[in-house]
Amino acid sequence: MATAARVDLDGNPIKQITICMIGAGGFIGSHLCEKLMAETPHKVLAVDVYNDKIKHLLEPASLPWADRIQFHRINIKHDSRLEGLIKMADLTINLAAICTPADYNTRPLDTIYSNFIDALPVVKYCSENGKRLIHFSTCEVYGKTIGCFLPKDSPLRQDPAYYVLKEDASPCIFGPIEKQRWSYACAKQLIERLIYAEGAENGLDFTIVRPFNWIGPRMDFIPGIDGPAEGVPRVLACFSNNLLRSEPLKLVDGGQSQRTFVYIKDAIEAVLLMIENPARANGQIFNVGNPNNEVTVRQLAEMMTQVYSKVSGEPPLETPTIDVSSKEFYGEGYDDSDKRIPDMTIINRQLGWNPKTSLWDLLESTLTYQHRTYAQAIKQTMSKAVPSS
Repeated sequence: MATAARVDLDGNPIKQITICMIGAGGFIGSHLCEKLMAETPHKVLAVDVYNDKIKHLLEPASLPWADRIQFHRINIKHDSRLEGLIKMADLTINLAAICTPADYNTRPLDTIYSNFIDALPVVKYCSENGKRLIHFSTCEVYGKTIGCFLPKDSPLRQDPAYYVLKEDASPCIFGPIEKQRWSYACAKQLIERLIYAEGAENGLDFTIVRPFNWIGPRMDFIPGIDGPAEGVPRVLACFSNNLLRSEPLKLVDGGQSQRTFVYIKDAIEAVLLMIENPARANGQIFNVGNPNNEVTVRQLAEMMTQVYSKVSGEPPLETPTIDVSSKEFYGEGYDDSDKRIPDMTIINRQLGWNPKTSLWDLLESTLTYQHRTYAQAIKQTMSKAVPSS
């Protein structure tokens, strides 16, 4: 159990606080709730429409932290109880969002409403009631790198000044309006600007988090098992789904985009530091990623194929990947950012945080979980789908 002797980065005792966590039932929320229950004395008002990913924290009532976590089934779009919960808490963490690229094109209105309009009351209630806010944004607010506009053979493309993304210096560069993929990034950027303005004009204590591909158990869903059969989750769950079904991994536009991946448990350490060090985190925007874990999506597919073969004991497919066009995979209006490498200077200086887990290790941990959780269920659905001769 957590003891009273915990101190912050400046040596001050950490006081117990109450946290209103919106989106607590999602991937990040479930890991953050686990950490808060196991390692801190804090209380959580967990707000979400679903609680499947945190059920193990809510039942049975004999759990040592049972009196420190309450689940409130609320859709923040239209529920008058939200302000009351924010008033009861010292800190609000907003994780609620539509954040799957397949939706940005096909459901741009829902994407904009979810990430901007639905977040407005949360910011307003925090500001009006003098409550601190940690708002989850995205590394997508950076859009494309300056480097991607240089000629293909330009040596400057290798210069970090043209591609490393800095919270306080990098511009936010999006594609044209008809490329609806940017509906998400644009809504996220606008809510960031609004939060920043609330801080400047009305004294809101805020921290903005820009996650760079957080990966781990319970991420997204596996289509047809614990999510819609026609759903398209993010790259890790998409590839996991293919591996579990012994299908080739689909590489959009050849899988040339570059990404960095960070293990969820490393990233949650960073969030806990923000929660417990308000003097160092307030007024800051933090990149949270792992610049050492950079790969192209094609390299990620190759690594995942190797790791899955190791954890499942099944040999990889003869042709492990196939190329598809973005138009075929995502529909009209898709566009992409070329490279996403976070600069770590600010989080390092303010919170002393550094990620620890290598890409291979985080993939092994995640795919072990995926195999254990889903392999049987998928075999059953696939055997039902095969007509008997």
